[in-house]
Amino acid sequence: MTWDWDAVGDFMPHFWDGLVVTLQALVLGSLISFALGLVWALLMRTPTRWVRWPVGVVTEFIRNTPLLVQLFFLFYVLPEWDITFSALTTGVVAIGLHYSTYTMQVYRAGIEGVPVGQWEAATALNLPVRHTWTAVILPQAIRRVVPALGNYVISMLKDTPLLMAITVLEMLGEARLFSQQHFQFTEPLTVIGVAFILISYPASLLMRALERRLVR
Repeated sequence: MTWDWDAVGDFMPHFWDGLVVTLQALVLGSLISFALGLVWALLMRTPTRWVRWPVGVVTEFIRNTPLLVQLFFLFYVLPEWDITFSALTTGVVAIGLHYSTYTMQVYRAGIEGVPVGQWEAATALNLPVRHTWTAVILPQAIRRVVPALGNYVISMLKDTPLLMAITVLEMLGEARLFSQQHFQFTEPLTVIGVAFILISYPASLLMRALERRLVR
């Protein structure tokens, strides 16, 4: 087996296209997971059992169902109910929804980690509930959980190749298509593997540094 640099050059335009799609799915999916995860966490703290119970059931179902199954369901089943999205939109929603059930647990841990004295101080000052959450509790809780949220971003990056199953041409999808068309597999797949390392490893180092900084 010999390394073909010409194949690498031919593949690079496809790689950049796939990288753009991968980053789009990652960024948008992360935003959905962060926002929805916070909503789940807040709903789970409501005193009303008829709110907590359905939220708990839904999030447990999503968290314990494979992401690939959820992708297939959203992409192939929803159109039967006249609910249709593009493949990329479906992938973004699936990733965001799936990981929101994990970020929910991160937020819950952060909220529960806020010292009891902070809650008591807000009550003593007679702060409105909304102001207590937005000005006292959430700023402290989110600061504590930023590194954990960052780790889930890396996990989402590693799961973006699953979008290939619903025809999204992210990095691995582009590599697979190029390999099938040119019968050259080593070069494009190696480039993709190196790309994931170059993105995820520095990101993991950044998360560790951020964690050390925030826990001071």
